[in-house]
Amino acid sequence: MNQKTAILALIAAAGGAFIGGVCHQVNQDATAKYAEVTRLPGYLIALQKTIEFVPRGIADAVTPAPGPARPPRVVRIYPDTPPLHLARGYVENDTSRYNHHIRQASRATKVPAALIRAVITAESSFNPYALSSTGAVGLMQLMPETAARYGVKNRMDPSQNILGGARYLRDLMQMFNNNMHLAIAAYNAGEGAVMRHGRKIPPYPETVAYVPKVLKYYKRYRLA
Repeated sequence: MNQKTAILALIAAAGGAFIGGVCHQVNQDATAKYAEVTRLPGYLIALQKTIEFVPRGIADAVTPAPGPARPPRVVRIYPDTPPLHLARGYVENDTSRYNHHIRQASRATKVPAALIRAVITAESSFNPYALSSTGAVGLMQLMPETAARYGVKNRMDPSQNILGGARYLRDLMQMFNNNMHLAIAAYNAGEGAVMRHGRKIPPYPETVAYVPKVLKYYKRYRLA
């Protein structure tokens, strides 16, 4: 199938619902491109591209089979993926502006405010536009699935992000009988990983380093 045929097939499947736009796409080699695109409901067809690096994971790319004639790449994106210049370059100079949101989330979930602040520090350094290589976004680095689970519509919104992350921490604390070490490990690696490793901290280097880092911040904020 050539490029023109592939585009026409997608147009037909979508009933011709298109709008022009710009997005980024991710390749298997962890490079990415900005693209002038045509939009299908929930998908984008990249037509013209200029090279730009972005982390793997911000979009779920459906890569066509290799061959001499490559059809357009179809890319699934999320509407609350932050702009790259903010994800990379934003520096928060006044973390106190989040205190109100942290206190509200703590009251709503009974999770200590010091723990919420500690997770934010470890996850994003208080960058509301932070973007991980796996697609987590915002102050508490919520994945799309976690955001959906806790009703977060915009992961870049500090109030929504902090409350969603605090709700997740609350559920993890309950799941692991208020064992803060395991709850923190599960926040990083996922509750399934902690369960698979016999309700112990998974032996992943990132998680092994993450737990004491969060606990260090937690003790600092608790004593402040």
